[in-house]
Amino acid sequence: MDPIYHITTRQDLDAAQAHGVLRPASLRQEGFIHCSHLQQVTFAANRFFQGQSDLVLLEINPAQLSAPLIEERATDVEDSFPHLYGELPLTAVIRTLDFPCEDDGTFELPARLLPQDPPISR
Repeated sequence: MDPIYHITTRQDLDAAQAHGVLRPASLRQEGFIHCSHLQQVTFAANRFFQGQSDLVLLEINPAQLSAPLIEERATDVEDSFPHLYGELPLTAVIRTLDFPCEDDGTFELPARLLPQDPPISR
């Protein structure tokens, strides 16, 4: 199963460290945590977080989640996104990547997440 991703602030992640789980505002307000597949990360970041510089990108192992993870169609986008219906245990986080915006306020995937070219065979 491929990883999924969640964008959050460094402050929210630091607060979550004390409890071992992340409970973002969307969980209280909407009942789920917004996540993305790799190819959706920059779309979500540019749509909802443009210009923010205090962000981190959490790479999550879905197999480590106990709450339901449901693919749901976004209301105004022709795509489905993973929604986590419960807390995000930090034990499910594979790695945390700094996710600052570019000088113009937009986002690009961190270089470590870009597909690597296959090795050259001779």
